[in-house]
Amino acid sequence: MDISDVWRKGDWAAFFGLFTNNLTNLLTMMGLLLFVVGLPKEFVMGQVVPAFGLAVMCASIFYAWFAYKLKKETGRDDVTALPSGPSAPSIFTVTFLVIMPVYHSTQDAAFAIQIALVWCFVEAMILLVGSFFGDTIRRIVPRTVLLSCLAGLGLTLLALNPMLQAFSTPVVSFVVLGIIFINWFGKKPLFPKIPTGLLLIIVGTALAWLFGLQSPDAIIASLSDAGFNPPQFHIDSFIQGVPHALPYLASAVPLGLANYVFDLENIESADAAGDSYPTRKIMMVNGCASMLGAFMGNPFPVTVYVGHAAYKEMGASIGYTLFNGVIMFFVCLFGLGALLLSLIPGAAIAPILVYIGIVTANQVVRETPKLEVPAIFVCLFPWIGYWALSLFKNTLATAGTNAQEVGIEALAAKGIYYQGMVGLGNGAPLASLLWGCMVVFAINNTPLRAVVAALVAAGLALVGFIHANGVGFAQPESMMFVYSYLMMATLFGVKHFYNLKESVSEPVSQPLPIIPATKATEAA
Repeated sequence: MDISDVWRKGDWAAFFGLFTNNLTNLLTMMGLLLFVVGLPKEFVMGQVVPAFGLAVMCASIFYAWFAYKLKKETGRDDVTALPSGPSAPSIFTVTFLVIMPVYHSTQDAAFAIQIALVWCFVEAMILLVGSFFGDTIRRIVPRTVLLSCLAGLGLTLLALNPMLQAFSTPVVSFVVLGIIFINWFGKKPLFPKIPTGLLLIIVGTALAWLFGLQSPDAIIASLSDAGFNPPQFHIDSFIQGVPHALPYLASAVPLGLANYVFDLENIESADAAGDSYPTRKIMMVNGCASMLGAFMGNPFPVTVYVGHAAYKEMGASIGYTLFNGVIMFFVCLFGLGALLLSLIPGAAIAPILVYIGIVTANQVVRETPKLEVPAIFVCLFPWIGYWALSLFKNTLATAGTNAQEVGIEALAAKGIYYQGMVGLGNGAPLASLLWGCMVVFAINNTPLRAVVAALVAAGLALVGFIHANGVGFAQPESMMFVYSYLMMATLFGVKHFYNLKESVSEPVSQPLPIIPATKATEAA
């Protein structure tokens, strides 16, 4: 294998973008476990972090292998590997719904992680079982819907917060954004011999140190986290957690389904960009890598990441994914995450994530038939609701209060419709998918399919998978959504029968009779 088979100039930029995303999630996970939950530092750095890096590396190696096989089978030089990393929503969910309540009630870090390992295993099983149905679902759900849901995820969760960060430090981020506009959006790049990703890091880092946004003290402090911590098997911990995990598994099922949808959307995005990967094998790799991570002590599953289309536009090949996995494992193995961010500022990296989110959203615009364009915007609403709800909750929590204490009616009087944010934002991945399906089916005049989508939505609302703060059967706040979806299903059903009636009543044109030719006509 020649180096040119796996690495091209564009892999530099793609690597920095993907690695930054992974590193940010790693540091977020560490910060939550150490400073929010309060787990012992040696426990987090010695068990969870190394297994976290191992799971990411395993998935990355397989993704690179699938891309290499595709390249050899097709003879193409423009194959781009899928990006991989830890599931960001799972980091927050498993931390706040499993690890934190168990640890605060027992003060036993090992016991809290044991239950979280079982939670991760259940999510992995959903991916494994679902891998056998992935291709079928991709055929049923319109491509417009899958790509639109991904666009919502890319814009809100991947690009919006980095854009806010960029406007917090404009002396760094604006110049970096300007280089992105010229080099990646434009056709005549500045300094074309330097990989753009490397150029962005150099310029952003230099500006951050020049304006005093980075501190040498942070480098010294980060060195205290460094040290060799190899991953070890924790199968006994997993087995010990099984009998106690059932009360905490309710959140694993809806989030597992959400991760399942993420994988389908990202595989579809790669296919739309020209790289067709086997759905079943990709999802099985995610499930197996997540299980391995759980057996080694990591409670956070891995998934296909957003941004394949963006990395492809950067000119990336296979090496960026492989290199990202290996470096992530190295960083986790030696505890170097904090050191890297003390050297390279987030303000220099955030614009790269903004670019990835924009290109992800732009892909659906290119791939969507003109008639189905309204579905794009409908699919965005649940993701906007999710982002607004998360931001609002975090703001109130920082102030030491919540929406109930402030008052739902008082918030509504100020134009803040909290109940609406709860309904719109909770279960955004599944809700976005189902609403997009209903819109596309309505546009294409296939109301019977819309009936099915509305009934599925009613079923998910009934058990609290969408539009509710938590899982539960027939919760009072969920029932109004159940009734509403049933009414929508009825409406689409009426449209279906109206179509049938209309097709029956339309006059059938009869073909003109064929008159046999006579000698006179033949002579004529």
